[in-house]
Amino acid sequence: MRLNSLKPASGAKHPRKRVGRGIGSGHGKTAGLGHKGQKARSGGYHKVGFEGGQMPLQRRLPKRGFVSVSEGLTVEVRLFQVNGIAAETVDLSSLKEAGIVPRGALRAKVILAGKIERAIKLEGVLATKGARAAIEAAGGSVIAALDGAAEAGGGKRAQKAAKAAEKAKAVAAKVEAAAKAEPAVKAGAAGAKKTKGEKAEASAGSADGGAKGQPAEGAKSGAKSKGNTKDKGK
Repeated sequence: MRLNSLKPASGAKHPRKRVGRGIGSGHGKTAGLGHKGQKARSGGYHKVGFEGGQMPLQRRLPKRGFVSVSEGLTVEVRLFQVNGIAAETVDLSSLKEAGIVPRGALRAKVILAGKIERAIKLEGVLATKGARAAIEAAGGSVIAALDGAAEAGGGKRAQKAAKAAEKAKAVAAKVEAAAKAEPAVKAGAAGAKKTKGEKAEASAGSADGGAKGQPAEGAKSGAKSKGNTKDKGK
């Protein structure tokens, strides 16, 4: 085998279709375009996706791409910005009043950028691990942002999560109450069992006593009656 002898397999390549070359070519007259119409004319072409004039699919669907739908709802706040707020308790409303967070934001998250030099109470605001550690090292505290976001109207997801947390707390309280009441219930059940046993023993004792005493009395009365009949006969 030589390189100059290589060629495609038979049937793999076809000659180019030459249209409009007379009737005998097989593609004469209309040259495969059919009779009349827009597609039979020169330049009769529409772009891909054309639907006859109605609104095409690529224009009916909304344009999203890689743009986040929730962009702007959660805003990052730097640690040194929180340090500039005069209030001791920092929440979403105080951040909005200070102009650090836009009015339309639903959540805020404090990130570790800069330093904090005083003790603050961060409430209803998210915080990264580094920011939380810095706030606690300065003598402040961070309260979970779940309940605060729900109170501030932090979206349906936050409200649902808060409701789920409340239900979980209620279930836990019920379980604790049941666990505390269980010994008393067991003691009451044991007492009820004892009283039932005592009643059963008492009824059994009375039945035994009656069964023992009745035949003796009957025998005595029978003996008396026999004696009376004998005396009468004499």
